[in-house]
Amino acid sequence: MRNAHDLVIIGGGVGGLVTASVAGQLGLDVVLIEREPALGGDCLHAGCVPSKALIRSASIAHAVRHAEAFGIKATASSTDLSAVMDRVRSVIDRIQQHDDPARFRGYGVDVRFGEAAFRDQQTVVVKGQAVRGRRFVIATGSSPTIPPIPGLETIDYLTHHNVFDVRDLAERLAVIGGGPIGTELAQAFARLGSRVTLIEAGPRILPRDEPALADRLGAHLRDEGVDLRLETNVTGARRDQDCALLDLVADTGPETLAFDRVLVATGRRANTASLNPEAAGLAINADGTLEVDRRLRTRQRHIYAIGDCAGPYPFTHMAEYQAGIIISNAIFRLPRKVDYTAVPWVTYTDPALAQVGMTRAAADAAGLRYERACFALADVDRAIADGESTGELQLLIHRGRIIGASLLAPHAGEIIHELGLAIAEKVPLRRLAGMVHAYPTLAQIIKRAAGAYYAPSLFSPRTRRAVRWIHRVLP
Repeated sequence: MRNAHDLVIIGGGVGGLVTASVAGQLGLDVVLIEREPALGGDCLHAGCVPSKALIRSASIAHAVRHAEAFGIKATASSTDLSAVMDRVRSVIDRIQQHDDPARFRGYGVDVRFGEAAFRDQQTVVVKGQAVRGRRFVIATGSSPTIPPIPGLETIDYLTHHNVFDVRDLAERLAVIGGGPIGTELAQAFARLGSRVTLIEAGPRILPRDEPALADRLGAHLRDEGVDLRLETNVTGARRDQDCALLDLVADTGPETLAFDRVLVATGRRANTASLNPEAAGLAINADGTLEVDRRLRTRQRHIYAIGDCAGPYPFTHMAEYQAGIIISNAIFRLPRKVDYTAVPWVTYTDPALAQVGMTRAAADAAGLRYERACFALADVDRAIADGESTGELQLLIHRGRIIGASLLAPHAGEIIHELGLAIAEKVPLRRLAGMVHAYPTLAQIIKRAAGAYYAPSLFSPRTRRAVRWIHRVLP
């Protein structure tokens, strides 16, 4: 194809950047188009990075307030949210250095800023200029969804896109939505000093996670002072002088509450509409994601999609994983399919809630017969030493192997990967039971859970008879 670039990548988040850096360094003619004025995507500027920096500051404030429980006398003054947000910005700026456009231009990538839209199957238009490509990678991410609450537009609500621009701490904060973003930020702002009301329409927070562990986390948030309102709908919003009024409806009846700020965290939707996908013959799913096959190809085999706009998991680490699939297929022309058997996800509350592999609901839907092995965090020596008692590990075991794991514990996101590897590589549970884990660590909960699973058979009457026979017969 004459005057066509080898690869045109639309979107400068993690998935697009990984693909662009590899393709550029391999000598391909690559164009990278990003609609925002900086590279890095939502994760760097409004998602994973700033939220984790904020959570860290909140954890320090929480530790100071509870230092006496550890024999330390400390005084916690009020939170300087401006200083906290300055630290959040410094973290973003430091990581942003890795995503400097000059770095990618050094790889030979033509970096352009502007909104891209397809004109046809081989061409996109950016700021009135046509860009032709032999192959395309769509990595446009997602944006917050806003629920159709009457009057919501009148109260100057926040989303995670602008909450990190706030410089003063709200005395009364409403968080609408009990998913990962809402739950994390609700706890963080509560620990920083806001009176937080977390409003969730469903029966529990974090509906994709194991219900029992999500419920335990919800109870923990309540213990920390979060006013958790489950099965509660927001039916209206309006401004009243300096306050935002929210009309709530629950089983207990209607209620109107006043807040200084309202944070909307009710989910995300793929950024695909502005691409003019119809012009390229692309199919869109009901949730707004692009229809792709297991090689991440759209209906047009030369156009690939990656990350939030492709699904099925809206995680930064998923976009990075999918970039490897596309690099294999689109650059090296080696057919490779996605494998979502052992995808981990983590909600970074304290304690954190991590999941990898199947949940019980997924295993039931697949018709699998499985057993469960559980172990409480309160019975792990390191957790006792650390003063942590809220948590549990739940394992799903099918034919002697783990098919799913759910962990509620501090640093659960660091511990869960051992279980992810066991699931991906089909490691027998007995291998984990016999593996040496350093003492005392929180990761010992894995060995303890495996041991608890085998304990009934190990100490069964049959085994006891066998041991007695061995000691009678053998010298």
